[in-house]
Amino acid sequence: AQSVTQLDSQVSVSEGVPVLLRCNYSSSVPPYLFWYVQYPNQGLQLLLKYTSGTTLVKGINGFEAEFKKSETSFHLTKASAHVSDAAEYFCAVNDTVPETAGQLNTNLLRC
Repeated sequence: AQSVTQLDSQVSVSEGVPVLLRCNYSSSVPPYLFWYVQYPNQGLQLLLKYTSGTTLVKGINGFEAEFKKSETSFHLTKASAHVSDAAEYFCAVNDTVPETAGQLNTNLLRC
């Protein structure tokens, strides 16, 4: 079994400041980890994913996440927030198929 926990239900940041959305996971096997974003009135969009190899994953729009096995974390970061980043962000984990997300949790980012 696997699960994710997003530690902040809502994050408010000012434009130009760094963004941190925290995600911790639990998995009995090496996990596949995902971040999705849903902008207002739009569908879910894959932001980035970790499957294996390089632990620092770069995604779209300047976002990145680092897989830290020792901390069971996959926190999403961005160096400088933009007003267009205001959206809901979903962390997901899966232990089988990389293309299919498992459990989803959510963060709301307000800029």
